[in-house]
Amino acid sequence: MNITDVRVRKIAKEGKMKAVVSITLENEFVVHDIKVIEGEKGLFIAMPSKKTGNGEYRDVAHPINSATREKIQTMILEAYEKALLEPEDSEIVDTI
Repeated sequence: MNITDVRVRKIAKEGKMKAVVSITLENEFVVHDIKVIEGEKGLFIAMPSKKTGNGEYRDVAHPINSATREKIQTMILEAYEKALLEPEDSEIVDTI
C-alpha cells in the first residue's frame, strides 16, 4: 500500500487540533478527516471517527496494524511540517 497524495488543511484557531488531512492510497482510495492533534507527548494523528449512541467515538477507518499506522502517521506529520512553512490561507498538497 502506497500513500500517493497527502492534503493538509491547517486549523487557524487555538486548540489541540492543528490540521485536517486527506490521504490517497494507490491513486485509488481516499481517506478524509484524519486529524493532526497536539498531545502531551507531541503531535499524533486521529483517524476519522463518529459518535455512537452511547456517546463514545469509534473509528470509521483505521490501519489494521501498528506498522501501517506508523507509516501513515509519519507521512502525514511530515506533510504537516511542510504546511507550517506555507502561507496561512493555502491548502498543502504533497504528491508522493
